[in-house]
Order: sequence, then C-alpha cells, then structure tokens
Amino acid sequence: MSTPAICVVGSINLDMNAYVERFPRPGETIHGRQFTTGYGGKGANQAVMAARMGSTVQMVGRVGDDIFGSDMRRNLAGEGIGADYVFVTPGVSSGVAVITIDEHAQNQIIVISGANGLVTPADVEAARPAVTRARVLLLQMEIPMAANLTALWLARAAGVTTIFNSAPVSSEVPDEVYQLADIFCPNETEAELLTGAPVQTLDDALLAAQMILNRGAANALITLGARGALLVNSTASEHIPAPAVTAVDTTGAGDAFVGSLAHYLAAGATLRDAIAQANQIAAISVQSPGTQASYPRMRG
Repeated sequence: MSTPAICVVGSINLDMNAYVERFPRPGETIHGRQFTTGYGGKGANQAVMAARMGSTVQMVGRVGDDIFGSDMRRNLAGEGIGADYVFVTPGVSSGVAVITIDEHAQNQIIVISGANGLVTPADVEAARPAVTRARVLLLQMEIPMAANLTALWLARAAGVTTIFNSAPVSSEVPDEVYQLADIFCPNETEAELLTGAPVQTLDDALLAAQMILNRGAANALITLGARGALLVNSTASEHIPAPAVTAVDTTGAGDAFVGSLAHYLAAGATLRDAIAQANQIAAISVQSPGTQASYPRMRG
C-alpha cells in the first residue's frame, strides 16, 4: 500500500436527490421535477474531491452489509481511494442522505447515519498506519465524536496536519477538538450554531471566528458560500473571496472546498493560497447538479 497524502476518517452515504421549485411547507405535498441518486457522505465526498485533484487518499469508515454498501466501496475503489479501512457492519444499513434542492440551488438535507454511527475508536486504531503516515487528516461530524478524537490524538502525535470540518453540527463540540485541530472549519450556519452569535455579515463572521479561537483553535476558517471564506488566527484575519458564478446546485460544495483544501495543503501550499484555490474548485462544483457528480477531475 502506498503512503497516503491524505487520510479521511468519516461518513460514507448514498445520496437521494429531489429537485423542486420550492421547499414544501409542513404537511404539504408538492411535485418535484427530477430525482437522482449518487454517492455521498461528507467523508467520502471530501475523499473523492482530494483524489480527483491528484492526491493519494485513504478512507476510514463503515458501510452496511447491503447493496448500497457494496456499491459505495466500489465507487471509492473506482476513484482510486484506498478502502482497506472501510469496514462492513453486518445487520446494519449503510448511511443515506435525503436531499431536496430548490430552484435557487439551496438545499435541505436529512441524514440517516446507519453504519456511519458505528465507527469506533478501535476502527481508527486499526487504521493507525493510514492516519499517521498522512500529510493531512480530514474529519467531520457524521461519525461518533469518540472516533474523531482518537484520530486527532493519533495525528497530533505523528505531526499530521488536521482539518476538522464541524458539519453537520448535531452536538456540542468538545474543547479537545478545538485544541487538537490545526484548522477548525465550519460554514456560516454551523459557526452560528456553535457560538450562539448570528453570522450574517463579515463582521459577524469575524466575531464568531474569534470565539472559536478563544476555545483553543489555532485557525478558524469559516466558509461563507458565494462570499468565499474567512481565515482568522492569532496573528491575522483575511477574507478570501470566491469567484462569482451562477449556481445550479450547492449540495456538496463545502466538501469540495475541504477536500481540495486538503489536497493543496498536502502539496505544500500556504494555508492562504490553499483556501484561494479551494474557493475556485468549490465554485466549479456548484455549476453542475449532484454532489460527487459535480466535482471536477483535475488530474490526468
């Protein structure tokens, strides 16, 4: 097995996408205009994006012993992603995400964790070679926090750069996570939920980022959708804008950003330059429908 440039510990889902003119109100039934399925899960999305950029990637996670799980493992292999540490859980369904996308390219997502909810610290320990030999480790919040913490501690001991993407925010984030992650990366909604402060403007985002730093983070990186991203650390703060594009579907754009960010960092870019490049990749992804289906292939 080749040494991975990037290791992703996280979720692997099947996405079920419904396209509608508008979101239904409670109790209302509406007609959609299109339905598709695709591969997803924040962990798998970020792994696929990094692999399509040309990085060597190892995935750590769980799928169920159903047809979805088999398909998702084949998808990872087809993307050139190492799946030696993608474990199969008997008697449990694979993870599923039900996604509704409106005519303004906004989305609402319901995630059923399935096997993703059964990733354990022991799984991460089993994947120690993948974690500790990586240049960059990616983590999210679609698997149990105990597994994330184990990965963060292993990476810290090995000197591996870590990016913690606090999505989706479903529980309080332990102080250890802020302190162990080299880059703490929520979007504006997640930053608001984490800090309790509204994040509508750049000044709001700066305040939220300072609150994240106060919890021990070395770098607070808040993604702002079409407005780009805000990077704040102890020495500087900078708004890094995104290119203006016409969005068709924003689903998975945050994962495209994080996966390409990891690629550029693993390739030796500065954090500021990596963010600027990742903004470009995320902007490409929103111009096509789907999640992984919208991610560009930048390698030959």
